[in-house]
Amino acid sequence: MKILAFAASNSRKSINQQLVRYAAGLVAGAEVEMLDLNDYEMPLFSEDREAEIGQPDQARAIINKIADSDAVMIAFAEHNGSYSAAYKNIFDWASRIHQQVFQNKPMVLLATSPGPGGAATVLTTATTSAPYFAGDVKASLSVPSFYDNFDMEQGRISNDAINQQLIEAVNRLRDDNTATLQQAS
Repeated sequence: MKILAFAASNSRKSINQQLVRYAAGLVAGAEVEMLDLNDYEMPLFSEDREAEIGQPDQARAIINKIADSDAVMIAFAEHNGSYSAAYKNIFDWASRIHQQVFQNKPMVLLATSPGPGGAATVLTTATTSAPYFAGDVKASLSVPSFYDNFDMEQGRISNDAINQQLIEAVNRLRDDNTATLQQAS
């Protein structure tokens, strides 16, 4: 199974990148490609700019990476209750190339924040909108209070109940039972 995983953030210290890296690593035998949105910076989307420059190669690259994957995992940073500007811009460009951005790939959507809300607002938005863009959302999970529930040294969820919820969410990517999850200890 080839998993495309990334944080919907351009922060070099993204806690969502740490979360999605851990989550993707729970799928035994999976080939995981981790993306960094900083590698896909593009001009701010507008129809005028699109008419002027066409569609950026970086947007095409994202579409191709999704096409080449078997599953997609995204962990959403919440900026003022919504998507980060970096993610939204990439998504806007990609959707102009292929309206079905997620190409019917099975998806697990995650979010975390330092506070008790766990970026639940943006996760709800993402989970609700993904099907309109051919996203097959198998599970979603908000992880509250990241620094209280994630062991930075070990790079894993330290709260057993949340860790079990994450394992169950990631397990939903498998509908053919060919991949097995590693039990994180």
